[in-house]
Amino acid sequence: MKKLLGTVITSAALLLAGCGESDKPEAAATADPININMSLVFSQNELLTQELIKVTDKIRERSEGSVNIKVFPGGQLPVYKDNLEQVVNGANWIAVEDLTYLGDYVPDFAALAGPMLYNTYDEYLAMMDTEFVAGLKEKAEEKGIKVLNADYMFGFRHMITNKEIVNSEDMKGMRIRVPQSQLFISTLSAMGAAPASLPFPETYAGVQQGVVDGLEGSILTMYSTKIYEVAKNMSLTKHFLGTVGIYISPKLWDKFTPEQQQIINEELEAGALSNTSELVKLDVEYTQKLEELGVTFNEVNSEEFNQLTADVYNQFPAWSEGIHATIMQELETIRAAQ
Repeated sequence: MKKLLGTVITSAALLLAGCGESDKPEAAATADPININMSLVFSQNELLTQELIKVTDKIRERSEGSVNIKVFPGGQLPVYKDNLEQVVNGANWIAVEDLTYLGDYVPDFAALAGPMLYNTYDEYLAMMDTEFVAGLKEKAEEKGIKVLNADYMFGFRHMITNKEIVNSEDMKGMRIRVPQSQLFISTLSAMGAAPASLPFPETYAGVQQGVVDGLEGSILTMYSTKIYEVAKNMSLTKHFLGTVGIYISPKLWDKFTPEQQQIINEELEAGALSNTSELVKLDVEYTQKLEELGVTFNEVNSEEFNQLTADVYNQFPAWSEGIHATIMQELETIRAAQ
């Protein structure tokens, strides 16, 4: 790629050399920037948002303003299903959403966000680099969604309550706040809880007032939202790994020059590496801070929860038959190589 870029730059220099000096400003003036909205639900101060702001700033700088991506965090613009629809409709738009929403177009993508799959961040990143996922990305592109990058994570999700949870019996009858997602509802039900859909901004008060007995979320979420003030225990279930993909319309992608595409890909890759590095550090830092604030962490019976949630993969008819076994086989190969 470096050799190709050098050839392009050399060719461009020779082309300019053949023009009069008065032609240079005019050529620059006609190069209108491509303005793009990037929509995500994460708040302004969250790690993932901050990393994407850095990425888009770098893309703008390296492309000399020709690729102008503006980040809209906190659901200022349409998110979730509406976010992906903007991409499919070919808008000047980049959607940042978890894989379950991509599953509306390529169902098996949602299975990759299913319960109890990954033990480490590295396992997920290796999964995204498999031929299996590459095939799913091709199918998504046929549906009008190009997956620019799927390596952005925001942590494992655990149970946040006021009691220690070790097994399914401990969760029996507990009202646990979940997003309004059938995958989350099915998973928490399989684990023994009574899932309750509740808007996230209402969750703090819901736990405080006893409307729900707790929620599920990451270490970063527990610390940044101050949920620790009303829920003092985190049971390390790792039932989901929070991840997002970066999606764009193939029609919009084709409007970029090869050099612009290279810049976008390189900066998104660099941003994903930075995000993972910071995530690992913050997991440790926030765990220590939460312990100082009176939060207790405990391990759980992962084997039992693995067995209980395995049937969740059979509850979605659109997913390929045996998808859980297919994913686990990929993970076994990954684990053997690590």
